[in-house]
Amino acid sequence: MRGRLIAFLAAAAIADLAAAEDGPLPKEFEAIETVVVVFLENRSFVNLLPRFPGALGVDQSSPESLLQRDRDGSVLPRLPPVWKSSTARPDPAYPTSMPNAPFAIDEPPYALPRNVLTVSPVHRFYQNRMQINDGRNDMFVAWTDVGSLVMGNYKPEGTYLDQLAKEFVLTDQFFMAAFGGSNLNHFWLACACVPIFENAPTTLRAELDAAGNLKLASESPRSALDGPPIWSHDGSITPDGYAVNTVQPPYQPSAVPPTPGSDQRFADPAKHPLPPQMQPTIGDLLSEKGIDWAWYAQGWDTALADRGVIYNTRGAVNFQPHHQPYNYFAKYAPGTASRERHLKDMKAFWQAAADGTLPAVVFVKPDGANNQHPGESTMAAGDLMAGTIVETLRRGPQWTRMAIIVTHDENGGFWDPVAPPQGDRWGPGSRIPTLIASPFAKKGFVDHTIYDTTSILQFLSKRFGLGLLPGIRTQFGDLRNVFAFGG
Repeated sequence: MRGRLIAFLAAAAIADLAAAEDGPLPKEFEAIETVVVVFLENRSFVNLLPRFPGALGVDQSSPESLLQRDRDGSVLPRLPPVWKSSTARPDPAYPTSMPNAPFAIDEPPYALPRNVLTVSPVHRFYQNRMQINDGRNDMFVAWTDVGSLVMGNYKPEGTYLDQLAKEFVLTDQFFMAAFGGSNLNHFWLACACVPIFENAPTTLRAELDAAGNLKLASESPRSALDGPPIWSHDGSITPDGYAVNTVQPPYQPSAVPPTPGSDQRFADPAKHPLPPQMQPTIGDLLSEKGIDWAWYAQGWDTALADRGVIYNTRGAVNFQPHHQPYNYFAKYAPGTASRERHLKDMKAFWQAAADGTLPAVVFVKPDGANNQHPGESTMAAGDLMAGTIVETLRRGPQWTRMAIIVTHDENGGFWDPVAPPQGDRWGPGSRIPTLIASPFAKKGFVDHTIYDTTSILQFLSKRFGLGLLPGIRTQFGDLRNVFAFGG
C-alpha cells in the first residue's frame, strides 16, 4: 500500500507549509556573511542515506513502489546482471542476479565496501526522464546500462555525511534541478538555465520517438534481462538546439584541443565545443551588486598547464572540464578580468579558508578522484573530501558567520523512490542528498521542504539582495527553513 508514503508526505507538507515563502529573508539572515556550496557528484538520496532516522527512505515506501518494471511495463522477476562495457555480457565482478528490490552494495552478495570503485550507471537527460516514468520511479533498471547496480545503496554509519546530517540539517526532499547528467546540472547551479547550441550539427542531436523519448534502435533487446538498451542516436543536443548532455567548453581547459597554430586558450570550433554562452549567471548578479565570489576547482591550474590531466582517471589529478560551468560563458573567456577574479584553483580555497579571506559566496568543485562520481571516485573518497572541507571551514576564522551547503549535482543514474515535484520541461530530476552545516542551522533536524538546486540560487539572491534569475523555481523553498532564526 502507498498509505505510509502519502501520510508521510502530507505531514511533511503541513509541517513545512510556511517554508517556501516568496518574500525577502528576515533581517536576522544578515548574520550569514559567507555561503559555501560544496558540489559533489552522482548519488541519489537513498544510494547514500537509505534509512536515515526521520527522513523519507526505503522503509517509508510501499513494497509495490520498490519494484522495478521491464521495458514492456511488466514487473521484472529479478534484477538483471551488471553489464560489461554496455554489452549483453554480464560483468563477473558483480552478482549475475538479484531479487527485484533495493539492496546494500556493501553487504553480500555484492559485498563491495564504500572504498571500492564501482562502474558508473548511465545518467543522461532522456534516460533519467524515462526512468522516473511520470513519478513512479519504476523504470530505472529498464533504461540503465548497469542492470541491478542502480538499486544499490550504502550503509551510512561512520560517514561524514551521516555525522553532519545528524548534527545539523538534512533535507530529504531536495531534487536535482534538471533531468540527466553533470554538465546540465552544473549549468543550473550557475544560471538556472539550459545551454543553447542552435547550430549544432545533426550528428550531435538526439533522435526521439513520437512520444518525445529517446528512440530505440531496432536491434535493442526487448527485455532488460537480455541486455542494456541500444539507442538509435543518443545525442547531446535536443532537436530544437538545447545542450542537455555533455558538450565541451569553448575555452581551455577543454577536452577539445586548440587549433594547431592558433590561440591555445581556445578550443577548436571545428570540433563543435559549445558556443560561448551569453545568459546571466548568479555570479554576474553577485558582481553587479558588489558581492565577491569565486568558483574553486581542484586541478584548475594544472589543467591549464597540462592537457594530460583532462579526464585522466589514472593520475594524481583527474580534471573534468564539463564540471566548470563558468568556462562556457563569454563573460569569463580567457583574458577577461572576470575570469581572473572569479575562477580559481582549489589550492586558493584551502589557503583562503585558513586565512579567513574567503569571499562572500564560494563554490567548491573537487576533481574526478574526489567528487564521489562512480567509476572514477569511490563513495568513501567523496565523503572524505566533503568532510575535510567542512571540518577545515569549521576550524577557520569565518565559521561563526558561515553557512555550508553540501549537495550533489545529480543522482548518477541511481534509483530513488520519491517522485520529483512538478516543474518544467527540464526538471526537476531525481532526489539527491543535501545537508546544511552552520552555527545558525537547526540542530539534528530533517527538513521536509521541497527544494531543488535553484533553491540555492534563490537563497543567495534573497540573502544578498539580488534579482532572481528567470529559471529559478520559486514554487520551491528558499532554504530559510533550515535555519534557527526566529525559532
